[in-house]
Amino acid sequence: MVELNYTVWIQMANFLLLIFILNFLLYKPVLKIIEKRNKKIEESNEEVMSLDETIERKISEYEEKIRQARAAAAAQRDEIEEEGTEQGEVITGKVRDEISKKMEAFKVNMQKEVDEAMDVLRDQTRTIAGEISEKVLGRGI
Repeated sequence: MVELNYTVWIQMANFLLLIFILNFLLYKPVLKIIEKRNKKIEESNEEVMSLDETIERKISEYEEKIRQARAAAAAQRDEIEEEGTEQGEVITGKVRDEISKKMEAFKVNMQKEVDEAMDVLRDQTRTIAGEISEKVLGRGI
């Protein structure tokens, strides 16, 4: 049988003293280290979240700038196309006018040459007709 005497009380005192000493020398410093680590982890998590928000904001700003640049480029392209179309129409109009003028000048020149050729042919026809008549009749006309 177990005897309950003063050694039980000494062992309980030793146990409580050991718990107090371990608590003071081991548990509290370990708990402080764990708490510091948890704080650092929490701070790191907050910093990561802050950086994530910053990154997301910068990405959205970047995408917005890209969208604006694309819109500006499209507007500029449309403006250049429109300007090119207008210049093409102006040039085409000038060329058409020039072609019309040259065609008129060509027609006038052609008519002039035809009239000259007809005059030459009439003169030659009269001369040839006269020669043929003289030969056929055998006398001068």
